[in-house]
Amino acid sequence: MDIYRKGGDSLQGRYHAHRLHGLSVGELQKTKSSLVPGKEIEFPGKIEHDLLPALFQFGSFPEPFLKQNNRGLRRWQRERMDRFFREDVRDLENVRDLSSMELLASMLEDRIGSLLSLQSLREDLEVSHRAVSHWMTILERLYHCFNVTPFTHKAIRSLKKAAKVYLWDWSVVPDKGARFENLVACHLLKMKHALEDQEGYRIGLHYLRDAGKREVDFLVTAEGKPWFAVECKTANRTPNPALNYYGERLKIPYLYQITREEGIDTFDGRVRVMPAGKFLGALPSGRVMWAVLRWQ
Repeated sequence: MDIYRKGGDSLQGRYHAHRLHGLSVGELQKTKSSLVPGKEIEFPGKIEHDLLPALFQFGSFPEPFLKQNNRGLRRWQRERMDRFFREDVRDLENVRDLSSMELLASMLEDRIGSLLSLQSLREDLEVSHRAVSHWMTILERLYHCFNVTPFTHKAIRSLKKAAKVYLWDWSVVPDKGARFENLVACHLLKMKHALEDQEGYRIGLHYLRDAGKREVDFLVTAEGKPWFAVECKTANRTPNPALNYYGERLKIPYLYQITREEGIDTFDGRVRVMPAGKFLGALPSGRVMWAVLRWQ
C-alpha cells in the first residue's frame, strides 16, 4: 500500500498512514505504554512470560512465530524470498539482473550491524556502483532491509556517511550477536514509527561511532535532541565505556545496556544494565499487528 499510494492522488487530511511492523515484545505482552519523548522510560515490574527467546528464534512475522516450528520456519523463509523476488520486485521495479540482486540480499545477512560498504559489495558482485546502490534502494523501499545512519555532532568526531543495515526478518541472520542487535533495531524502529504515525513526534534512530572507533549501537533522538542510547550485549554485565563517553559529550539523559541474560538490573548512577525483554517490553507498539490478525 505504501508503494502504490506514492503514485496516486493526494488524500491530504482525509486519512492517516500507519506503518505496519511485525510482532514485538510489548505488543505480545499487551503493554500499555505512556512513553513521552524526552522523558524516562517506565519499565514493567515483573514479566510473567519471557517472549524474547521465541521472537529471537522465529522472528516477528506472525505465521512462523505462531507456529514456532523449525521446519515450518525454514520453508516460510525460502518461500517468502521466492515470492519477494519473483512477484514484488519483478512487478514493481525494473531490474534486469535479478539473480545478482538476490545474491546481494543474501550477502546482507552476514553484514548486519557492520558499516555498510557499497564498494565492497560492488567488488564481490562484480557490478557497477550504480547498480548496487539502485538495488539497495529497492530492497529498502520494498521493506526487505533498512538503514541506521550515524549521529553527527560537533562535540564528537563522528562518521559522516557510513550506515548500518538491518533486516526486517532477523530470523535469517546466522550470527547470534548480530541477530540480537537486529531484533533490537526492529523494536526501536517500530517505536519510532509508532510515535511518529500515532503521536506526531519527530523521532530519529541512529548509531554512535567516532574516529577513535568508540561505538554505541543505537541513539534515539526526540525533536533532534538525544533522548536515550542503547548498547546490546548477549552476555555482559559490565557497561560499555563508550556509553559514558557519549553520554557526557552529547548530554544524553538516559543510557541503557541490555542483555539476553535474565535476573540482572543494575544502575551505577549513569548506565542501567537490564534484561532485553524488560526493556523492549516497555516500548510502545500500537498493537496494530494484533488488530490485523483479529480482523483476518
